[in-house]
Amino acid sequence: MSAPHRFDRGHTDDLMSFLAASPSPYHAVANTAQRLEKAGFRQVAETDAWDGTSGGKYVLRGGAIVAWYVPEGAAPHTPFRIVGAHTDSPNLRVKPVPDLGGHGWRQVAVEIYGGPLLNSWLDRDLGLAGRLTLRDGTSRLVDVDRPLLRVPQLAIHLDRAVNTDGLKLDKQRHLQPIWGMSDDVREGDLIAFVEEECGLAPGEVTGWDLMAHSVEPPAYLGRDRELVAGPRMDNLLSVHAATAALAAVSTGAEQLPYIPVLAAFDHEENGSQSDTGADGPLLGSVLERSVFARGGTYEDRARAFAGTICLSSDTGHAVHPNYAERHDPTHHPRVNGGPILKVNVNNRYATDGSGRAVWAATCEKAGVPFQNFVSNNSMPCGTTIGPITAARHGIKTVDIGVAILSMHSARELCGADDPHLLANALLAFLEG
Repeated sequence: MSAPHRFDRGHTDDLMSFLAASPSPYHAVANTAQRLEKAGFRQVAETDAWDGTSGGKYVLRGGAIVAWYVPEGAAPHTPFRIVGAHTDSPNLRVKPVPDLGGHGWRQVAVEIYGGPLLNSWLDRDLGLAGRLTLRDGTSRLVDVDRPLLRVPQLAIHLDRAVNTDGLKLDKQRHLQPIWGMSDDVREGDLIAFVEEECGLAPGEVTGWDLMAHSVEPPAYLGRDRELVAGPRMDNLLSVHAATAALAAVSTGAEQLPYIPVLAAFDHEENGSQSDTGADGPLLGSVLERSVFARGGTYEDRARAFAGTICLSSDTGHAVHPNYAERHDPTHHPRVNGGPILKVNVNNRYATDGSGRAVWAATCEKAGVPFQNFVSNNSMPCGTTIGPITAARHGIKTVDIGVAILSMHSARELCGADDPHLLANALLAFLEG
């Protein structure tokens, strides 16, 4: 018998708030940690010795967070149930020497992060957010959430062929946003502005990880408000759902046969090879230390990993009504049709037949419908943290997610029901 849904449209409302409050990976993990704290989780430092006590714990590292709940009396070899996701999204990021300008305009030098749809960043009101590192080594989050930057498109009168030959953007020359007017652009102007915004003394900021974001808030869309438009759904939609599921499962978790885990990584959009990416040591280190803190041996660690399953949750492609030929003809995921199971026999996704069975049983338990996704054979297939997690840790991994349109745009589109359907499926998975 399927379990009743525990999340509903209220979850989608909350997702929209989460998206708006998380303009950078650093904000996303801070908001995730805050939600887990309310559920009774506590932060543990990687530099401290860990104990084997039960309860909810989490580790923060840059734009990544790993959280887990140890039931009372959990054996050292108890397997894990992991939901993996990522906190980063393609965007425009500020360069080390950011002050740029000419012809009376003040601009910000940016670098292209990941693979954004470049045209979606044109003629859009942009804010500036991220992490500041101060002279004393501490960090401070910053969010200038108002129209500050804009990348103006060239007028059609000066590019008459743009609608026939297509828009061609040079990443170096055409994507530098303006943020004012000046004939005297000085090095340090932007950071001085950010310091003033944060109430910091001049020269206090010595390092920064700053990025542009659309200041247009998420919104329901459509005749019946059955769609949601908003930024960074790839992949904060999954981070939010996994956070809600982990917080919910931690209530009454003492009877769990598994240790539920959330692993939200940074840098998926550029290959995951960093100390906070899925191809780094963070997840493996946390899982191993959890085993050893409970008195486990290497044998216990091996037994725990052998019984562990990870759901790699990331957005996928809904069928596009204007480009249906780009999709596989027998696999047309629709928005509001439930989460998708992602399959690629060349291991761009980690799902195999036994993984499909795990996902099918999970969705049946949750009472959630699911859809299948596979790429058109003539189109290259994207990838996720799934294959990386499987290969790096030897953990059975299944790739799933929510089908959306406009992936990698500054503003993406999903079905209003799919976020809470995903959250219900993740809750059923973490419950075992």
